Amino acid sequence: MEKVVIIRYAEIHLKGKNRGYFERVFAANMEKSLRGIRHEIRRQSGRYLVENFSENDVDTIVKRLSRVFGVHSLSVGYKVDSDMDKIFAAAQAVTGESGSFKVETHRADKTFYLNSPAISAEIGGRLLDKNKQLKVDVHSPDFVINIDVRENGKTLVFNKFIKCADGMPVGTAGRGLLLLSGGIDSPVAGHMIAKRGMKIDCLHFHSYPYTNMQARQKVNDLAAILSEYTCGIKLSVISVKRIQEEIHKNCNGAYMVTLLRRFMMRLAERLAKKDGDQCIITGESLGQVASQTIEGMTSSNSVIESMPVLRPLCGFDKNEIIERSRNMGAYDVSIRPYEDCCTVFLPDYPIIKPKLADVLAEEAKLDVEALLDDAFSTLEVTEF
Repeated sequence: MEKVVIIRYAEIHLKGKNRGYFERVFAANMEKSLRGIRHEIRRQSGRYLVENFSENDVDTIVKRLSRVFGVHSLSVGYKVDSDMDKIFAAAQAVTGESGSFKVETHRADKTFYLNSPAISAEIGGRLLDKNKQLKVDVHSPDFVINIDVRENGKTLVFNKFIKCADGMPVGTAGRGLLLLSGGIDSPVAGHMIAKRGMKIDCLHFHSYPYTNMQARQKVNDLAAILSEYTCGIKLSVISVKRIQEEIHKNCNGAYMVTLLRRFMMRLAERLAKKDGDQCIITGESLGQVASQTIEGMTSSNSVIESMPVLRPLCGFDKNEIIERSRNMGAYDVSIRPYEDCCTVFLPDYPIIKPKLADVLAEEAKLDVEALLDDAFSTLEVTEF
């Protein structure tokens, strides 16, 4: 009797002739997530099994695989030969000491001499004979014993389905650059786009020494959390200190945020082109703050020349975003009280609905290309 982790995948089932490509990427992502742990992953009739691992690593394996996009659910159970005595022994191993239960059997191997109801009845009867503290309840049991008789002469026995990340394997839907601010929203935006199969790189802007190194560490920690879902991530960091100083010195202060956003988008596009990213991803939510009005977004978009800007949170309210942040494990890091660069030289009354002509007039007071070149020269890269 061998302990195994059973992996079921999600939308890959819907793919046609290119399904093999998605399965190969999926398998490679699972291998990456389990680096450093002794294991073997084997494909078996529409699912995968993790085998040959240490009992001490079970919880770690489950935690890591549950965050791999494409995994629908996991079960920890046993693989045995398709023999009723061995199936019963495995069923005993996953059965509680007391309480109500039922047995559910799926018989993929139609040559097995008992059908599914007969297998369930016999195993259930044996369990009742063995333990008088158990009782059968087919409508609302305390636990369910699942028996999966496979075509290869092996049977899987388990008692729990662990819900996982779902989605599509990362790396099957192109590559995008996430603007990672350090707040609640942007990690959630990255998580949502990665769930659809996109490989994510991150870009963070800082204004050190106006912002402190604790704010930088906060962003590193958020990138590390995202990397658990994306099987690794690259974080690029650029200083916009001089840009902010020049805007503050030469332009109407009410346009600080609007002008800074335009510089950020230009820098993001330049980096995306350099690294092969195909789009820019932001955590903007319509109407959430002064810069996230449709006019503000129009101003930001107007400087992008060659790629789309994805805003997956645009229709979400703050409570929905917070719930997703908690679920992905980023919330406690996101709320650390360290300010990001957008709080530097922040005006009391920022422009909420900027007119593009007015924005261009203010921007004309700056040497845009020189400031972009200066900022891009501060680029630092870290891999997670």
